[in-house]
Amino acid sequence: MNKKTNFTIIGAGHGGKAMAAHLAQMGFDTTLYNRTPEHIAAIKELGGLDLFIQETGQKHFSKLTCVTSSIEEALSKADMIMVVVPSSAHGDIAKVCAPYLSDGQIVVLHPGRTCGAIEFAKVLHDENCTADVTISEAETFIYASRSDGPAEARIFRIKDAVPLAALPATRTRLVLDTIHQVYPQYIDGGNVLQTGLNNMGAIFHPALTILNTGRIESTHGDYQFYIEGVTPSVARVLEALDRERVTVASSLGIRARTAMEWLKLSYDATGEDLDEAIHNQPGYYGIKAPPTMNHRYIFEDVPMSLVPIASLGQRYGVSVRAMDSIVRLSSIIHKTDYWRRGRTIDKLGIDNLSVGELIAYVTDGIKTTI
Repeated sequence: MNKKTNFTIIGAGHGGKAMAAHLAQMGFDTTLYNRTPEHIAAIKELGGLDLFIQETGQKHFSKLTCVTSSIEEALSKADMIMVVVPSSAHGDIAKVCAPYLSDGQIVVLHPGRTCGAIEFAKVLHDENCTADVTISEAETFIYASRSDGPAEARIFRIKDAVPLAALPATRTRLVLDTIHQVYPQYIDGGNVLQTGLNNMGAIFHPALTILNTGRIESTHGDYQFYIEGVTPSVARVLEALDRERVTVASSLGIRARTAMEWLKLSYDATGEDLDEAIHNQPGYYGIKAPPTMNHRYIFEDVPMSLVPIASLGQRYGVSVRAMDSIVRLSSIIHKTDYWRRGRTIDKLGIDNLSVGELIAYVTDGIKTTI
């Protein structure tokens, strides 16, 4: 009989709380880690979280096995480590985990955004972590969730299918076999380049925010982000970005889904062009715009999603002028250099790899240069 998996959730934000509460409710030993003790004080005092699942109307108290701000304690009994933090923190999490990881543990980034698993592996290598750990990433987060209070989590929806891939891809089946104990929704995502290049947030979030800068700042986001923010001209920019993303994937031998295909697959929304398809997606109605330009759609999605895609394009001969323009405008607005701060291929340690060598690395773990 298979042993029940012990889970550790890293991050006690909206997603981390929802995942921890749901896993505990399903009967799995679950540890919740957050580096700031104050952020989890209420959860620790209660010994768990109140979980409300909107679809069923059920409300439960989910008792956690451990709530801690000690990473050593959090990892000590973990079989599967679920990293549920903004992708801009993946490198920092890898660094603090490195001394305490042990052979056989599985790390899953929820989600990896673009090249998250590659960054995590690079940091572990740089930190001289010798543990035989399997690193993997999900293409998107499995829950639509919110936190209703310091010790409360609400799950609106659980996605039906979420692609997942390990680094290397030869270990994906191991991860799926383990995670299927609790989440049958995860499916084989090919490899971590494929999950990362199917990152639709990279296309929709930064450009739509940047192209609506005046409206966001004058209304504080009081308008429908997709329905009113996407006009024919804005949609043409999104289409140009999407063509670049798909072409970058193609240069690596990967068939990425187009934005139109994604809208059809995810929401059964169709149209003559992207403008029409977005407006035919009922789920976008009612979603408000960011209240400020200081939003994760820029400070996370630009350096951790758009930059690595564009960086791969530049390395392998694809024109990414539209992406570069969004990165540069974002950098001006935020008074920073997102090319310098982002996941460029030199930072990821893959800049010297040919296409064949890069594919060998993500498929079989064979890397000629680090």
